[in-house]
Amino acid sequence: MPSKPEYNPNNPVIAVVGLSPKPDRPSYGVARYMQERGYRIVPVNPMHVGAHILGEPCYANLFDAAKALAAENQKIDIVDCFRKAEDIPPIVGEAIMIDARCIWMQLGIVNEPAAAKARAAGLQVEMDSCIKIEHALGNLHGIL
Repeated sequence: MPSKPEYNPNNPVIAVVGLSPKPDRPSYGVARYMQERGYRIVPVNPMHVGAHILGEPCYANLFDAAKALAAENQKIDIVDCFRKAEDIPPIVGEAIMIDARCIWMQLGIVNEPAAAKARAAGLQVEMDSCIKIEHALGNLHGIL
């Protein structure tokens, strides 16, 4: 298991929903990139609960992840989604309930009704956009 890099406590915490433990998957590469730049990554994938991905324990859902982070006096700020568009609404519901600040849907993922619900609850929404690419370009969207 690779050791996790030090994260910058001033950076937002990013929960990656659908994070794969396979290094060749886009979710892994994106999460590793962000982690290497000082962001804490929180893996959320019910298929890998109890495993460690990128040195961090993996959780079944955002509720379990948020509860574990609360015990460390931390919270999830950004929910980065590597899931199909039709899977986004319940993720948005969880993001609202854990008081996340942003829901980020990766490239190719658009769900307008879920985005509207998130915005109505006060969350920032990014859709069809890669957090790694945006970060590398310096487009921090007021959240990174």
